[in-house]
Amino acid sequence: MVYRWHQNYFYILYISVHFYISEFVFFTEEERRVRANDREYNEKFQYASNCIMTSKYNIITFLPVNLFEQFQEVANTYFLFLLILQLIPQISSLSWFTTIVPLVLVLSITAVKDATDDYFRHKSDNQVNNRQSQVLIGGILQKEKWMNVRVGDIIKLENNQFVAADLLLLSSSEPHSLCYIETAELDGETNMKVRQSLSVTSELGDPNNLAQFDGEVVCEPPNNKLDRFCGTLYWKDCKYPLSNQNMLLRGCVLRNTESCYGLVIFAGPDTKLMQNSGRTKFKRTSIDRLMNTLVLWIFGFLVCMGVILAIGNAVWEKEVGALFQSFLPWDPPVDNFLFSAFLSFWSYVIILNTVVPISLYVSVEVIRLGHSYFINWDRRMFCSRSNTAAEARTTTLNEELGQVEYIFSDKTGTLTQNIMTFNKCSINGRAYGEKPHMAVMFKRVQPLDFTAWNPLADRDFCFYDQSLLEAVMVGEPAVHEFLRVLSLCHTVMSEEKREGVLVYKAQSPDEGALVTAARNFGFVFRSRTPGTVTTHELGKAVTYTLLAILDFNNIRKRMSVIVRNPEGRIRLYCKGADTVLFERLHSCNHELMNITSDHLNEYAGDGLRTLALAYRDLSEEQWEAWAERFRGADKATDCRDDRLAAVYEEIEQDMMLLGATAVEDKLQDGVPETIAILSLANIKIWVLTGDKQETAVNIGYSCKMLTDDMTEIFIVNGHTVQSVREELRYNAQGWGGACAFGNGCGGDGASNWVPNKSKCSPPQAPPSSLLESISGEFALIISGHSLAHALEADMEREFLETACACRAVICCRVTPLQKALVVELVKRHKKAVTLAIGDGANDVSMIKTAHIGVGISGQEGIQAVLASDYSFSQFRFLQRLLLVHGRWSYLRMCRFLCYFFYKNFAFTMVHFWFGFFCGFSAQTVYDQYFITLYNIVYTSLPVLAMGIFDQDVPEQRSLEYPKLYEPGQLNLLFNKREFFICIAQGIYTSVVLFFIPYGVLSHATQSNGVPLADYQTFAVTTATALVIVVSVQIALDTGYWTAINHFFIWGSLGTYFTILFAMHSSILFNIFPKQFHFLGSAHNTLGQPVVWLTIALATVISIAPVLAFRFLKLDLKPQLSDTKKRNGSALGRLGRGGSRRSGYAFAHQEGFGELITSGKNMRLSSMALATQSDNSHNNRRTFSL
Repeated sequence: MVYRWHQNYFYILYISVHFYISEFVFFTEEERRVRANDREYNEKFQYASNCIMTSKYNIITFLPVNLFEQFQEVANTYFLFLLILQLIPQISSLSWFTTIVPLVLVLSITAVKDATDDYFRHKSDNQVNNRQSQVLIGGILQKEKWMNVRVGDIIKLENNQFVAADLLLLSSSEPHSLCYIETAELDGETNMKVRQSLSVTSELGDPNNLAQFDGEVVCEPPNNKLDRFCGTLYWKDCKYPLSNQNMLLRGCVLRNTESCYGLVIFAGPDTKLMQNSGRTKFKRTSIDRLMNTLVLWIFGFLVCMGVILAIGNAVWEKEVGALFQSFLPWDPPVDNFLFSAFLSFWSYVIILNTVVPISLYVSVEVIRLGHSYFINWDRRMFCSRSNTAAEARTTTLNEELGQVEYIFSDKTGTLTQNIMTFNKCSINGRAYGEKPHMAVMFKRVQPLDFTAWNPLADRDFCFYDQSLLEAVMVGEPAVHEFLRVLSLCHTVMSEEKREGVLVYKAQSPDEGALVTAARNFGFVFRSRTPGTVTTHELGKAVTYTLLAILDFNNIRKRMSVIVRNPEGRIRLYCKGADTVLFERLHSCNHELMNITSDHLNEYAGDGLRTLALAYRDLSEEQWEAWAERFRGADKATDCRDDRLAAVYEEIEQDMMLLGATAVEDKLQDGVPETIAILSLANIKIWVLTGDKQETAVNIGYSCKMLTDDMTEIFIVNGHTVQSVREELRYNAQGWGGACAFGNGCGGDGASNWVPNKSKCSPPQAPPSSLLESISGEFALIISGHSLAHALEADMEREFLETACACRAVICCRVTPLQKALVVELVKRHKKAVTLAIGDGANDVSMIKTAHIGVGISGQEGIQAVLASDYSFSQFRFLQRLLLVHGRWSYLRMCRFLCYFFYKNFAFTMVHFWFGFFCGFSAQTVYDQYFITLYNIVYTSLPVLAMGIFDQDVPEQRSLEYPKLYEPGQLNLLFNKREFFICIAQGIYTSVVLFFIPYGVLSHATQSNGVPLADYQTFAVTTATALVIVVSVQIALDTGYWTAINHFFIWGSLGTYFTILFAMHSSILFNIFPKQFHFLGSAHNTLGQPVVWLTIALATVISIAPVLAFRFLKLDLKPQLSDTKKRNGSALGRLGRGGSRRSGYAFAHQEGFGELITSGKNMRLSSMALATQSDNSHNNRRTFSL
């Protein structure tokens, strides 16, 4: 694999240069000109190739760019500066290798890690770029890699293939050059969409004809607008307007279409998918940013100490040092006390630099790597169904997982499985069906077996209520009519692969679930023509004449069909939102409507998506009169849509209620529980989805983000800047009214309330302090067009404050770029750690923008995973990632840093105090080998063990008590205050370690009367006391003991004594007499009882205040992790009384009814043609929309 990377490096270099050229074109290109089948003409514009790059480096740029990024770390620059100083012999009392070796080690480890991460990005890019595509070259279809496709090429796509680039659809195998696409990678929606070529190019289906096509397209430059395209095709001296309906965008999948041809308009980085994906950003944690600041402060502190000691050197050399000039002259470069002080300053800068040793950064990387492996190895985050384990794709953000305050989640494929199942229904006042898991758990009921009596049944359909099947069998009229509505009132297309094997092509998964339910209960939709619908009702073929389809749209929230049955009776069947349908029922339905409403409330409470069903009988005269009015509205040249809506409204009245359906948009396992636990951890979850409002709201209820106990749910749907601003401000007034129990202009129903300016004063933006005081039992739902205005500079802060005061926020119909802008808004103004989670290419921009990006390896490809920092297969694993791994990583890193700064200040500041007693000569207290080994051997492993393995509470307690997560959000465990406490403790310890041995040994003697006050004895005593004190301190700091902790702590202590005696032994002295001068010093010093008493005294004085403080804190102000108890809340919520909400959600789109009745989307089979011929006498009154 590495060979392949090197093999392609020249090509990668070319692509890199070409990418930057294309970026230049993006900013300067005003319009794009593309000529079909003319590469020479198109290449002069230097359009981007179809090769994509999500990687950051190539062979040439890796070293300079990576080093530039690494030296953005203040510490790396600081150590480089120290290395340069150590190369000057006049000022360096330490060897240069003590700095260059750790520095090169840190840079190398980080570079290898970055190169590995980028190699996998190159690998994934190569997988995409090397996909095969059929390109028309010289009149012949040839297989080409995606990266070799160029703007102006004509490509052939086949069913279930990904679209390679942004294409202008030229022709299709389907009637009228229609084709169906799935856009899940772009907007998260899995319902099919229709695209159609221009009629002038629809006949170019043959490669020979397409090879002669030389049309030129003039269109807009590359942009990120997924729902808009504006261009013109010039061909044969004519021009033809182009729109988004003629385009196939990269990332879409061709569905239910045998083949089609398209002209490449945008390629590679210019495609709308890549324009929305954002740039790969260099992410740092908040602790990294704080560390940069602290390093600067420490450097300033180091300079101050150096200045103090340099001034001391100048004074000493002038007042005292002159007396020693006769036998201890200055070195040749030094000729006066000021120059001596200048050199002394730099010498002390080198000696005291260990306050921030480079081993700190090596240790941090090792700890992060260990935490990443814990995530990868966590079996509780492994999905056996998909055989997918959790993966930490980066090692630099682990502790940030313990500080998340905002989660931005996609809906489709992330919260849901995008699988619709028919669960319950209400027919003529009787409820049928129950939840499968409840049935299996309590009644041990098996799913109904439909295949025994219905050979056309779908074997994957599951239903558990036997009573509905019995009602069908005994012939209850209401049940039969209910199922008949489901089999007739839809826009599904049926394809019979072989005899008895039906495949439904549904424009939305909702419709597919409903038609499949009717199919299994014996009312099988079999086929359709533009004027007929053929069903099998309990085994009997029945053909209905399709007189009209009253199409669905988001305003009507319903669809109807008018059919004539074989007996000649005309009936209108309607399905739609209960809130809309109930208003159009006949007055005699009042009692049934109340019963059905109760059932709908129950279904909505279970988070099911509901539709109400009704019918109306029409006389021949009513039909003829209405049909005449419809023809007039359909042919109107102005306000056609409004006229049609009015005509639809006329006929959809006085209907008879049949019942309601309840479809479950299946959530992923554990989603409601995960959201509930994360909410208790004070994490706010925002859902950003491309789905329509009703669908998103329904899922909000299903996963318990929205509840009926909420005080109010506000909806912002304004289409102008002013209307959006007014809705936001009136919603805020509604909060004030709700909090005041309705004594204001807001109150209940504010979401749908049109403000009456005569009664209420003009809305004013509420102060942020008021918004912050809101209890949070509110929700905000905002649409994409409103969000576009809310994100403008003069309104974004008001929108943010309003949204952050809500417990739940759902943004509907948002583009990938809008998702990223919302995340960026929170990052910029709230200064909170954000996490974005999604599973599709439409989530990539959001994932890259957030502090932490999580990819779900779901059904929408792997683009989100490739762009993410962490990945797994189920949303429910997020709670474990944050509350266990994230919390532990933050806790461990904070404890590690606190201890590390403490032990190094305790070690280094001894040199400072010693300076006042050695004539400020920059002499070190410890020997050079102890200084080198202190951070590498004596104290490195114990602190690493604590940083990798430490715990305050077991993992189960972390999940049981989510409030334990809050210290990370509030940044309590390591901040500037904690840093100064650690520094103060370190300085205090250094004072004890220096002055206790100094005071004792200056007057102590050996047993033979020889004084102990010599340099070697003092150095050994102080060093030994230091190692023992910091070892005792880390033993106190360790909260979770393992065998590894014991081995490292006590083993490091043993290692110190072993090395100490070895360095002072005669063996090394005989081998290296110039390197090891102090023969026998360790044995002589540690053989004195007074030395051990001195070490014990220093240890007690250093540790006693720490123990006393911790016992007092534990007794007087214990933390939640200390008590392991959670305080319950007795606060209630303001409910909305007996108000009911609709569970309506229908992922359908307008326009399919017109396609069906026009026949444009049908390839008529022989059976359908025969059926149409037999019923031709009934079709004379049928008309097309």
